[in-house]
Amino acid sequence: MVESRGERFYFGMFSPSLSQPNKTFFDQFIGLMTLEINPHHELTLEVIAQFIASNGKLELSTEAKHKITTCRTYLDKHQAQSESPVYGINTGFGSLCNTVIDDNDLEKLQKNLLLSHACGMGEEVDVEIVRLMLLLKVKGLSYGHSGVQLSTVERLVDFYNQGIYPIVYSQGSLGASGDLAPLSHLCLPLFGEGEVFYKGKKRPAAEVLSELGWAPIRLKSKEGLALINGTQFMSAFAVHCLLQSEIMLRGCEVIAAMSLEAYDGRPEPFDDLIHMVRNHTGQREVARRMRAILSDSELINQQKEHVQDPYSFRCIPQVHGASWDSFHHAKDVVEMEINSVTDNPIIFPDEQRIISGGNFHGQPLALVLDQLAIAMAEIGSISERRTYKLIGGQRGLPAFLVSNPGLNSGFMIPQYTAASIVSQNKQLCTPASVDTIDSSNGQEDHVSMGANAATKCLRVVQNVRRILSIELMAAGQGLEFRRPLKSSSKVELLHSRLRENVQPTSEDRYMSEDLRKIERSLFDWLTA
Repeated sequence: MVESRGERFYFGMFSPSLSQPNKTFFDQFIGLMTLEINPHHELTLEVIAQFIASNGKLELSTEAKHKITTCRTYLDKHQAQSESPVYGINTGFGSLCNTVIDDNDLEKLQKNLLLSHACGMGEEVDVEIVRLMLLLKVKGLSYGHSGVQLSTVERLVDFYNQGIYPIVYSQGSLGASGDLAPLSHLCLPLFGEGEVFYKGKKRPAAEVLSELGWAPIRLKSKEGLALINGTQFMSAFAVHCLLQSEIMLRGCEVIAAMSLEAYDGRPEPFDDLIHMVRNHTGQREVARRMRAILSDSELINQQKEHVQDPYSFRCIPQVHGASWDSFHHAKDVVEMEINSVTDNPIIFPDEQRIISGGNFHGQPLALVLDQLAIAMAEIGSISERRTYKLIGGQRGLPAFLVSNPGLNSGFMIPQYTAASIVSQNKQLCTPASVDTIDSSNGQEDHVSMGANAATKCLRVVQNVRRILSIELMAAGQGLEFRRPLKSSSKVELLHSRLRENVQPTSEDRYMSEDLRKIERSLFDWLTA
């Protein structure tokens, strides 16, 4: 578990994705815990999850080195032969694009670019996200369309492999001309500016470079722009949110099944005949998994006195399934993005062209990050409603799931907490992607706000983990009142993991500690 430091975002440890990659495919990328960055091999969420979990090393492929070197050689030759201004190479930036810079000042221009753009504010981004930013930046530069020196990319690889994590701040990117501010903070340490987190301490980058005997990188023309024009801040957050979301989407089905059993719910809403006639992929898959989870339960097959369940139980396939469909769409878009070239201008050595465009615009990410936040918020919303039903004193359960209610408040206030967090998620789910603001004297007149979508999506995902932790504790308590009947083996296994750490509630006690313990352990229980 990575510790929270100061104002840092808190993220749980990475867990391997539940969708396991094909072994043969996976072996193309990883051997002896080394991930080879090859422009012909696409990164997937599964590969990234496995690699992060292995704590392995990065390595540039021979092909990547060749493409990077070829591109830089072409750019140097082009500059020597042409007197025409090319944006970002021998001009100013943004609305200063028509200001031509003298050749003698091109190195200073690139350094000034990073220094002036490192204006981040807010919380420090956790090292796990920074690791992803380094990985994804190396991947984007490996295609040989950015004009960077090979030594610059190799230094980024060295940072990753040596555990040197630049201090990056969560606020400052408009998500359009690249993630300018956060990527500036990511890359300042290449030439000894800014701060890094190294061996458990925040230290000046220059001090760490000196300690390792590394000379600061001297940026050549175009390099600064290549480093900070890109979507790696948004992309890193998106990858992290998707990996966390997949674990929760899978795990919430077992938690929902436990709640269903505690509430003495009916099995008919999961019958495949219902879902065939609507035929949404996510809906059918959730129903199939719910049937599998409950297949050997004593409780689900007992005689029911009630004819129908509330929506929060009856519509689990429809609600959870829709969130799964949104997840898969977001995953497709993010995987496309992390295997793309997103800086500007883009250099095509084979075609002998340098084209200024807008691949840095974060609109694709902004839209799916908003969608993912909404999809995950709905998982939290329906989870809280199940908790609410469990504490209502219905179907043979005591009010607030505790003996002697009145003297004891039991699970009354955990539900309040869940309701509060659900409402916060509703507020966070106002789309960022519909917003824009004029910048750089009107040159950058439509921005994606994808970085804001990314940071608030993460907060939603963290909140859902807390809401599910509350449901699990309440469902586990409800199941105690159904004894001696047993639920299914999968539900009972999760229940036993819960009970190894949190005891049933017989009378009021300090509950925050138990809930936090569940939150910390939830991913381990769901992926074990």
